[in-house]
Amino acid sequence: MALDITVDVASPTPPFEQIRSQIAGYVRGGLLAPGDRLPTMRALAADLGVAVGTVARAYGELEAGGLVTSRRRTGTVVTGQPARPPAGDRVRAAADALVRTAREDGVDDDAVLAVVRAALAGVPTG
Repeated sequence: MALDITVDVASPTPPFEQIRSQIAGYVRGGLLAPGDRLPTMRALAADLGVAVGTVARAYGELEAGGLVTSRRRTGTVVTGQPARPPAGDRVRAAADALVRTAREDGVDDDAVLAVVRAALAGVPTG
């Protein structure tokens, strides 16, 4: 199956995360089944116009999440779906939404970080 993966260089989401989340979505949606092989890192990097290291990081994150396994001779193969999405997925999605909202509202990065730090410390902002 040819994967329809795109990378938006204008997005605040790093390219490796865009790749990771799209492949994870294909696995969770059943479009990639256990045993399916992913493209080689070099081939996918060339198709997307990104560095091989970017794809390697995405594949590494997928492997850490239990969605794929990488072996020398067989390449990267889908292992299946983890019992539940990794805890970080919801946090990443919330962070992406926060960054998008901040950019739309013209809030600078330092102000966003200050708000997040205050929330982590339990300090009310308002």
